[in-house]
Amino acid sequence: MVWFGVLGPLVAEGERGPLALKGPRHRAVLARLLIARGRVVPVDVLVDDLWPDPPGGAVGALQTFVSALRRALEPDRPPRTPAGLLITSGPGYAVRAESVDAWSFEAAVTTPGATLSQVDEALGLWRGPAYAEFADEPWARGEINRLDELRLLAVERRASALLELGRAAEAVPDLEAHVEAWPLREDGWRLLALALYRAGRQGDALGALRRARQVLAAELGVDPGPGLRQAEADILAHAPLAAPVPASHLVGRANELARLASEAATARGGRLRLALISGEAGAGKTALAEAFSAQLAGRGWTTAWGASPDDEGLPAVWPWTRVLGEAVSLDPEPGGDPVAARFHRHRAVAAHLAALGRTSPLLLVFDDLQWAGAETLTLLASVVADPSVRHVLVVGTHRSTDLPATLADFLGRVARAEPTRVYLGGLSAAEAGDLVRATLGHDVPAPTTAAIHRRSGGNPFFVRELARLFDADSDAVVPPGVRDVVRHRLSRLPAATQEVLRRAAVLGRDVDLGLLGTLAGTDVLDDVEAAVRAGFLVEPGPGRVRFAHDLVRDTLYHDLSPTRRARWHAGTGEALERLRPDDVDALAHHFLLAESPAAVRYARLAAERAERRVAPHEAARLWRAALERAGDDVRERLDLIMGLVRALAVTGSLAEAREHRAEAVTLAESLGDPVLTASVLGAFDVPAVWTANDDPELAARIATVVEKTLVALPPARRAERARLLATLALELRTTGGDRGREAAFEAEALARELADPGLLAFALNARFMQAFDRAGLAPERARIGRELVDVASSHGLVTFAVLGHLVLVQAFSALADLPAADTHAAAADRLAEDHDLPLVGVFTQWYRALRASITDDPAAEALFRAAAARLPGTGMTGLEDGILAFALLCHRVQRGESTVDYAGDAPHGLLYEARLSLRAVAAIDAGDVPAMTRLYDALLPAEAELAGAGSGLLTLRPVAFYLGELATALGRPATTHYRQALHLARRCHAPHWIADLEPRT
Repeated sequence: MVWFGVLGPLVAEGERGPLALKGPRHRAVLARLLIARGRVVPVDVLVDDLWPDPPGGAVGALQTFVSALRRALEPDRPPRTPAGLLITSGPGYAVRAESVDAWSFEAAVTTPGATLSQVDEALGLWRGPAYAEFADEPWARGEINRLDELRLLAVERRASALLELGRAAEAVPDLEAHVEAWPLREDGWRLLALALYRAGRQGDALGALRRARQVLAAELGVDPGPGLRQAEADILAHAPLAAPVPASHLVGRANELARLASEAATARGGRLRLALISGEAGAGKTALAEAFSAQLAGRGWTTAWGASPDDEGLPAVWPWTRVLGEAVSLDPEPGGDPVAARFHRHRAVAAHLAALGRTSPLLLVFDDLQWAGAETLTLLASVVADPSVRHVLVVGTHRSTDLPATLADFLGRVARAEPTRVYLGGLSAAEAGDLVRATLGHDVPAPTTAAIHRRSGGNPFFVRELARLFDADSDAVVPPGVRDVVRHRLSRLPAATQEVLRRAAVLGRDVDLGLLGTLAGTDVLDDVEAAVRAGFLVEPGPGRVRFAHDLVRDTLYHDLSPTRRARWHAGTGEALERLRPDDVDALAHHFLLAESPAAVRYARLAAERAERRVAPHEAARLWRAALERAGDDVRERLDLIMGLVRALAVTGSLAEAREHRAEAVTLAESLGDPVLTASVLGAFDVPAVWTANDDPELAARIATVVEKTLVALPPARRAERARLLATLALELRTTGGDRGREAAFEAEALARELADPGLLAFALNARFMQAFDRAGLAPERARIGRELVDVASSHGLVTFAVLGHLVLVQAFSALADLPAADTHAAAADRLAEDHDLPLVGVFTQWYRALRASITDDPAAEALFRAAAARLPGTGMTGLEDGILAFALLCHRVQRGESTVDYAGDAPHGLLYEARLSLRAVAAIDAGDVPAMTRLYDALLPAEAELAGAGSGLLTLRPVAFYLGELATALGRPATTHYRQALHLARRCHAPHWIADLEPRT
């Protein structure tokens, strides 16, 4: 461990004392790298910094300096072993220091609630001007100025700490010197006035304020700011005075901070870690995250913060645009597969974060995850699961009550990362007393703090609100709940200030003062300052204010009547149209809440933007909102419906997508435009892997409309014709006979002629659906599956690539090639994980139950039941209907645990061979020779397959076994069939089948 000192002349100390840093350029290299705080500084930047006019051998000289520094900093490092402190990384060098006095100083000064001893210890680290010997270097000037500013802040925080401890007189001398040296620092003058006043020197306090006014007028030509004006008013009114407490002032939570610090140490060591802070509203989740972020920022970490909007109309990928800046585009290539685009965006984000983590440890804070959209949470879960992202700590905060479904799903997905969960309960009585004192700036009688703690349950926000209420009126009748307390305190503000706050609540949690003033029709600055002083607002920067807590904004907003809310949202939208006409997300938000006629237009524009950003859940919400408010114009409604269907298909909401598709077909037909109707019919190209239709009535209706449209479609529209034919083959599936097969073959031929990969994938899906006209076609379906995978993988068609892998899972299961089926199931799962396709896991989980049934796994029945439990809500009613009972029947029959009484239909499809085999067993038991003869002939082409395994969901024994049983019953030779069955049983390691078949062969 090496300690570096930069708060004065540059020094370094190891375990055995000071280290020799040689000449001025050696020291300059080290100082330049320490200023970078662990980030890599490229060689060309170092050369330019060291030499105003670099000589020819500058790079070689730099390498010599680095080598000498490495020997000095790590004298015990064995030869030819990599450096651990001054490292080479990519295009340059970095110092991976753990102990630097400037970093320790900054951490102590910026930590909310730092004690007097902590500040004193931090100030004691200064041995002279920071980076003293490099004061004239341009590359050092910015860091020197920053550290000097922090030192001045530390002096003022030391004075604040003395005031809080009642030691005002001790603060006066240092503050006098402080304002003499830095006369333009208004907070120094304010603290001096407070210290003088509390030391019993009221006249001197007012004199200090007069001097401040004179200095500011003479030097800058300005009047004192609000802090000084308020201090003067309070002194003249003999009011109890307090040093201002930062909004993020943290009381208690030492254990929670320690747990987060432990996670930071793990992340800094080379892992990605996730920490989740939860608690009820007002528990201090944001304050804890802010305090922790400040600590790490002072220790060389890069920190980034994403505060989630609730209903403020911001893009669904809210934090990432702020965290990543322009480094990663959130807009995909136009015309590409949206699922593939989302995957590539996730990978690009992960790669960028991985690169940031290599230069310095990175903290990402995502506040209020309960408000986050599905796209944000999907992206965050993808990053957390990416093994390439290291040296990164992700902290998320969320309320512990009323979890939305999107957040509950996210928490389940990241459970595998074993996140640290930090729950914030109420503060103890002693901690609540400390918070009351910090909020008000003076001591409060013990009975009062006890009452506040009892009423608040230790909830920090409630504690602060009650403290302010008691401080303003100790005889107040305290309302029963936290929102009532907020209302009670709001009622004490001037009417004009209350009106401004209500208008601000309509704008959202973060408020642009310019927009607020436009809506209020007046200068709102005085009212905003009054609300800041009362603790309802905070000022994160010039021209912007933020509600101090969600509960304040929520109380104001929901106390407005629905009519007033709608009117003010409309006014906000109209103002935004003039001021920020391109902000379609905010415009859609406000006009939708206003139920304005403009809502449809802006919701559509915002939905299209969400689609470009590959945010289908957000797009679906906006398309749906636009559709609900649309009028009777058929073309407009049709356009909105198809937008919604597109988004729903990507999100997997198949049942709702089908419902809207039916409406779209009706509307398109009513217009009598065959080209438009063809585009509507062919737009639903969602891959299909199951042969039973989810909505047979809708399928029949669509097939009828397709046939009519094919007749009316102009001959030149070959691509539209191909899509219509593929759609027809898919809707007819296994019920269309020759017409379905003809349509599939013609669609495939047209797609090949047009050389359109997306169209070919769609046509191959149709061909697959028509490859069930007899038993034994698993090899043909395997060929289709292989081509689907090749075409889709080559052209980024993710959903069709998944379809190809699932088709191959089915085909190889039928052919008893379980290793190949395993490979494709794993490939499908990987694509599903990467691209957030939850329905894929339904099929792969069923396959694993099938596999367990074959290999005599005692958990097979439980696996079937678990797989079936995932079906409700998927919209796949054609698959869900009766499948569990049928799978369990097949499982027990193939094990000899159940008799067969099956006389059901055997329609062509994925379960065809299974149903024929069950009917064969029933026919043998009944001695029905004609039926046995028909079933033998029907099953014979599938002799090399497992009965039912082609479904990828369930299985009976090899078809050859049932052929042997039929042959025996019919008096025909059976040994060849049993040998084939035994071969397949051995191939897929089915011990119970093998034991039964060996005696027969």
